[in-house]
Amino acid sequence: MLLAVDIGNTNTVMGLFTDQELTHEWRIRTAVDATVDEYGVTIRNLFQASGCAMEEVKNVIISCVVPPVLYEVESFCRKYLNLVPLVVGPGIRTGMPILYDNPKEVGADRIVNAVAAYEAFKQATVVVDFGTATTFDYISDRGEYMGGVISPGIMISCDALFHKASKLPRVEIFARPPSILAKNTIASMNAGIIYGYAGLVEGIISRMKKEVQTDLKVVATGGLASLIASECPAIDLVDDYLTLKGLRIIFERNRKTL
Repeated sequence: MLLAVDIGNTNTVMGLFTDQELTHEWRIRTAVDATVDEYGVTIRNLFQASGCAMEEVKNVIISCVVPPVLYEVESFCRKYLNLVPLVVGPGIRTGMPILYDNPKEVGADRIVNAVAAYEAFKQATVVVDFGTATTFDYISDRGEYMGGVISPGIMISCDALFHKASKLPRVEIFARPPSILAKNTIASMNAGIIYGYAGLVEGIISRMKKEVQTDLKVVATGGLASLIASECPAIDLVDDYLTLKGLRIIFERNRKTL
């Protein structure tokens, strides 16, 4: 079995693969101050609750944008799995040219998403990842990572609105507002957040298409992807497991070097 781990700023997502099949997926909070033993207890409990045994894991691959957490998760792999994980970073084989001013600046998750998307569609593609930040990554029809856009994430924007506007309440985003002409404060905030972000995505995708002058496949991933995609015709499909799939692909491309 392969354990794929994507450590994001807010959440850490783990997927268990048997050959090419994703059999289990878990999501936990990314805790910068968690110890290796806390990760050990948490992950063992997740495995046991799903009827899995950690001892069956034979390989681990990790992508991470939170360096302090990476050290603890690597230590967890060595201590509890007796494995040295493969970490996505400089020197790893992705099979994708990174045409960025400084390739080392590109977040590992963005590269992993790009690899998965191009492997799936084999055409010019944009990946929209609704994470802590909302990122837009363009992959050419030749399978080259060409760069993209980083904008504030939906929850970051919500928190900023709540903290800076003292009379506005904190809102939870669960569903599409019934109307753009909202009749109360909560509905007004939800309409602004959801329709505002749908407009942001539509605008950026439109500018990308105009600049590259080619047809683009647009795939979305991340926690709120389905909600925003329902209001955003520019998004062709949603794949909640895109990052985990990309990690598996990259692992396979590096298997002979391990």
